[in-house]
Amino acid sequence: MVKYLVIFVLGLSCLGLQSQIENTESANPFDYSSGFVVPAHIENGDTIPTVGLKPYYIFDYRTFASKSEQRKYTRLQYNVKVVYPYAKLAGQLLNKYEHEMDTITDKKIRKQYYKKVEEELLAKYSDELKEMTISQGRILIKLVDRETNRTSYELVHDLRSGFTAFFWQGLARLFGHDLKSEYLAEQEDKYIEEIVLAIEHGQY
Repeated sequence: MVKYLVIFVLGLSCLGLQSQIENTESANPFDYSSGFVVPAHIENGDTIPTVGLKPYYIFDYRTFASKSEQRKYTRLQYNVKVVYPYAKLAGQLLNKYEHEMDTITDKKIRKQYYKKVEEELLAKYSDELKEMTISQGRILIKLVDRETNRTSYELVHDLRSGFTAFFWQGLARLFGHDLKSEYLAEQEDKYIEEIVLAIEHGQY
């Protein structure tokens, strides 16, 4: 049987954690100093709180075989940090637009909606995306796949048409990109994944 209990914080084992809570209190709408609600279960007559913890990654200090390798990795760090917010945005927008598209059955209205969305996105982000380097563009295509579990080609194909996807794929290849690029976190993209995890866990 699962119960929800109010767990009162009687003390903090780490003064640094208390300081962190106090420093962020103004930005945090929740005050945990008097307790918070968590799931719990009964085991042998005892009520045991159950709190799910996210994994925490600790990255060892990286060593490099040469200065050239170090510069290459540092450049990759920089490029990932530049494009990562756009990949996150792509995932958020995809969820939003697909939810809205599910409510539109008329093909003509869907086409008008596509056009409106495309114009809004181009007006808002085209200047920033144009400033990206070829390397940053390639990383962005990879990270879009990571965030959406669909390649950029599949997104264009699903949201527009097969012909449009083919056109953009051809155009992308002129600039050294491949919209069909998949994200391989444990293979060729392992360093990108390492950097992304560090970003997501506040280590950059």
